[in-house]
Amino acid sequence: MPPFPGRTIMFGPFNVTSQVFHTTPHSFALVNLKPLLPGHILVSPLRVKARLSDLTQDEIADLFLTVTRIQKTLERVYKADAFNVAVQDGEAAGQTVPHVHCHVIPRTKGDPGGGDKVHEWLEGEEGDVGRHQREWPRDEDRKPRGKEEMEREARWLREELEKDREGANL
Repeated sequence: MPPFPGRTIMFGPFNVTSQVFHTTPHSFALVNLKPLLPGHILVSPLRVKARLSDLTQDEIADLFLTVTRIQKTLERVYKADAFNVAVQDGEAAGQTVPHVHCHVIPRTKGDPGGGDKVHEWLEGEEGDVGRHQREWPRDEDRKPRGKEEMEREARWLREELEKDREGANL
């Protein structure tokens, strides 16, 4: 059974329902088609809006509360020491899907994204989320990450978030 029966969740023009592992009244979190580092996920508002300034105050609050809630689970399961949380707000800033989204990237000391490499990746071809979504599954240059793998990761993260919710009595 699909995780969100009867509901289609769009990331810009792309149906990402099977990649989604968490929803709130205003936001959703999805596994990344081409993560820059292990655990790299995206959090986005349910309404398709291109810029942060297009969101309501409730949507902005929910978006960032969702980011911080998911960080707690990602910190535990990926043993993260820190995070990069990035928003590319508009095409000139490197946004490739015209839908607000936060990149949440778990970091560990000594990982390959050290220094400013993660920022370079986000602005480069590696971080071109829109191209990867459009070319999926034809993009032969990237590490294969098929729908089944992403669905499996989404199920796992959904279960891990639930463990944290139960532990906090939320």
